[in-house]
Amino acid sequence: MSASPVVGRLGPDGPTLVDPDQPVVTVDDLGLTRGDGCFDSALVVHTDTGNEVRDLDDHLDRLFASAAALEIEPPARQAWHDLVSLVVAAWPEPVDASLKLVLTRGREWYPEAGPTAFAVVQPRPAGRPQRGNDPSRLAGARTLRIGEGNGADASGAVSVVTLSRGHPSDAFVDAPWLLGGVKTLSYVVNVAAQREARRRGADDVIFTTTDGFALDAPMAGLVVIRDGRVLTTPTDGTGILESLSVAAILHAAAAAGRETAEELVPAADLLTADGVWLVASSRGPTPVREIDGVAVALDPRLIVEVTRWAGF
Repeated sequence: MSASPVVGRLGPDGPTLVDPDQPVVTVDDLGLTRGDGCFDSALVVHTDTGNEVRDLDDHLDRLFASAAALEIEPPARQAWHDLVSLVVAAWPEPVDASLKLVLTRGREWYPEAGPTAFAVVQPRPAGRPQRGNDPSRLAGARTLRIGEGNGADASGAVSVVTLSRGHPSDAFVDAPWLLGGVKTLSYVVNVAAQREARRRGADDVIFTTTDGFALDAPMAGLVVIRDGRVLTTPTDGTGILESLSVAAILHAAAAAGRETAEELVPAADLLTADGVWLVASSRGPTPVREIDGVAVALDPRLIVEVTRWAGF
């Protein structure tokens, strides 16, 4: 049985732990009733000296940028640090975990109460890459495609379908009210897309634009290696969220001598890429083995490289 989540809330007197079976928002909280809020997620790393959050200040920067776009005044940064320290110290398991930071506009009936802010530490989903596991066991294998063996299962790769996001690649240019790049609580379209993927027999989704380019996944960024170049979707104009994990991969790849770029990748080019990954902070880099029922390359050596670039 997995460990229970650890929940903490920021109140007038500072952070306090909350029983995970007890409510942390009221029925009139605008984050609940209208999705009027934002969140961010990070990886909690277990070390010999305790638990720590990877790149916490970078995640707080992104949370604060989302709050600014929503015109919500967040609690002070030190208050968030205190809250995170409380919940992370209370995480009882000697394994990595996922941290979620949530901020809403607060109560509709009593706006003077101010924003609602809370944090949750919970187990990482099963099947995700684990730090310290050596993926080099795959390095001796040849490049695989579906039907050629069990390499895809060994790599933890997933199948995806492409679904239109319903807008062109430049839809968010000069349209800040569309909240491009903001990690809002309004994820209903994202989870609806994942339900559609399951209906089609796939594990996840890569969103596409109406002019034929790949965007990202509902809950992950996108990394594509094509002709040896390490690529990801640009945030300007596309409206996608800037991924800290994708940025870390591109930085490490560049340091390793790879050419990297943020550029629009035609969705059709994913099928002939050297490799495709869905990437998120607590998820790690997950290779894609199949797109719209078509097998795509799974190069074990590239899986090793990308996993290490991501710090797993």
